[in-house]
Amino acid sequence: MPALTEQQGQLLLGIARRSIRQHLEGMAMEPFPGESFLDIPAATFVTLTQNGQLRGCIGSLAAWRRLGEDVRGNAIASATRDPRFPALLPSELPLTRIEVSVLSPAEPLPFRDEADLLSQLRPHTDGLILHHGAQQATFLPQVWHQLPEAAEFLAHLKMKAGLPPDCATEDLRFERYTVQKWLEKPH
Repeated sequence: MPALTEQQGQLLLGIARRSIRQHLEGMAMEPFPGESFLDIPAATFVTLTQNGQLRGCIGSLAAWRRLGEDVRGNAIASATRDPRFPALLPSELPLTRIEVSVLSPAEPLPFRDEADLLSQLRPHTDGLILHHGAQQATFLPQVWHQLPEAAEFLAHLKMKAGLPPDCATEDLRFERYTVQKWLEKPH
C-alpha cells in the first residue's frame, strides 16, 4: 500500500464514524466515495477512546479485503464486538474519538534469544505480532506510549496472548509492522 495523504486519512476517519453511526442507528450503509485508493487491499485497525481511555479496538493483521471495506468492518466491530467492552450505545458516539491505523505488511523478525529480540525492537515505530501455536496477539506501535520499555512491552504482549510474561521467548515467533495513523481531533 502506498503512503496515504492527510486528506485520505481524514476520509478514512469519516468512513469509520459514518459506518458506526449508520450501524448503531440501523441505517443502510452509504456507498464509499469514488476514490481508487479505497479499493486497494489493506489491513487496518480502528481504535475507539472516550476521555483518553480505550473503548474498543479491532483490526486486521493481513490485507484480505479492500481498504474502505476493512475500515468499515473494523469500525463497526470495534464499536460492537470488542469482547472487553459492552457494545457502544448511539448516545456514546459523540463522546468517542476514533483512530484509524493502516498497517504495512508484517515481516518476520528472526532472533537468537530474548535479548536479541529486544535489541531489534524500534519503540514507537514497530507494531509486534506474537505467534505461539494457534495463539496470537498484537500491539500497535501506539502501545509504546503506555509501555515505553521494550522488555515491558514484550511481557505485556505475552500476557495478552494468554502466556506468562516470563515464558521462553525462543518458543515464540514474531512479526513486525509499521502503521500510518490518523486520530480525530477532540470534539
